[in-house]
Amino acid sequence: MPHDLDAVLRALRAPARREILALIWDRDLPAGEIAAAFALTPATISEHLAVLRAAGLVEMTPVGTSRRYRARQEALAGLHGALETETKWETATEIPERSEADTVVAGAVVASVEVGVDQATAFAAFTDPDVYSRWLGAPVTIRDGRFAATMEWGTEIRGTYELVVPPSLVVMSWDFEDGNVPVPGRPRTGYLRVFAAGRRRARVEVHQLVDSAGQAEFMQAAWGMVLGRFKGGVVAASRASGPAVPRPPRPKRSDSATRRRKAV
Repeated sequence: MPHDLDAVLRALRAPARREILALIWDRDLPAGEIAAAFALTPATISEHLAVLRAAGLVEMTPVGTSRRYRARQEALAGLHGALETETKWETATEIPERSEADTVVAGAVVASVEVGVDQATAFAAFTDPDVYSRWLGAPVTIRDGRFAATMEWGTEIRGTYELVVPPSLVVMSWDFEDGNVPVPGRPRTGYLRVFAAGRRRARVEVHQLVDSAGQAEFMQAAWGMVLGRFKGGVVAASRASGPAVPRPPRPKRSDSATRRRKAV
């Protein structure tokens, strides 16, 4: 456990610093290469690296005239469970789209749906941020393999496309922020496959690895919602142009769901 927990928490609260940690989690990179991966100035990246070093989360190694940085994985050991809130794995209410997808649990959550677009169009709907934003109804960014989205109830999803093989496979590692301070180093791994299913039809199948029954229940609801929205909106989203219209903000849980939880 880090000796200065307050410094660690302050360092982790900035999304950019968490993304830097993820980038250098298992490799050392020079500051210039780190800066090139972000839409931030080199000076800003240097400030973030200084904060991470001061918190003991990053180590710096001089190599010739340059400096290379790498995350100190051991500094985050034991923090994952401590910083997850009890509500993180509660599913959002009022997401009727989840009933449109079939989900099962078999060591992983498996969710699938068939849609009325061809394989290439279905694949592009998960890799083109503009199309993705239109059918999801939430702003999505994809840049240099890193993706992020913010749902209408406030949950922030961030991750990396580890492997992209058009038009059939995306391997992703991801986590989400939901009233908790997310700790890098323990991402959720999912495999998204796109299959041709006849003339102008495709089937999308997601295999999401889980660690517990609670996570499995959450992932069934989450991927059911995502693929349900995909099924309901991919045709129009793929034909449209212009900015996406986000869904109106709302609480994660309805008043009735909150009352039921408090009564348990």
